[in-house]
Amino acid sequence: MSRTQSYLGIPNAVVLCIDEYNEVCRGRFYHHFQKDAVVFDGATDMLLKIEKFYDDMRFPFPGNNERHWFEREVNYMSEEMTRVLEDDDMLQMHGDLGTFIIRVQHRQNSSWQGRITWVEEDKTLYFRSVWEMMKLIEEAMAEHKDKDSDTPSWKE
Repeated sequence: MSRTQSYLGIPNAVVLCIDEYNEVCRGRFYHHFQKDAVVFDGATDMLLKIEKFYDDMRFPFPGNNERHWFEREVNYMSEEMTRVLEDDDMLQMHGDLGTFIIRVQHRQNSSWQGRITWVEEDKTLYFRSVWEMMKLIEEAMAEHKDKDSDTPSWKE
């Protein structure tokens, strides 16, 4: 099977590598502007770290201002960001359980909109919210866990 959907396409693309998925989702992700992996311990940690990357990059620009309990410093560094990983380097990274390419195109309504590619299955789906994206990852991990399933959850 050819890997027609395994490309990054945009500068804010993230390669998400899932190494453990039980009660807690653990793994790492890669982006063009840092050579080392960004390690996360839990879905919330993952989402906050990816959101911080988008904030630092200033892309995609959030459609509305966030509310915070405490003052939060945002380090806008888009002028200083230098690409250190090429697409081919990032596409070599794989998780123990699954690998996903996340391409967030918009951050509107306090959420993300874009598309996600499950690399191992070469399937791409669009998502309209972070919640929907996380449900797609959960379904993929369930399908990976139970390969004998007659009803695949990812439909193109």
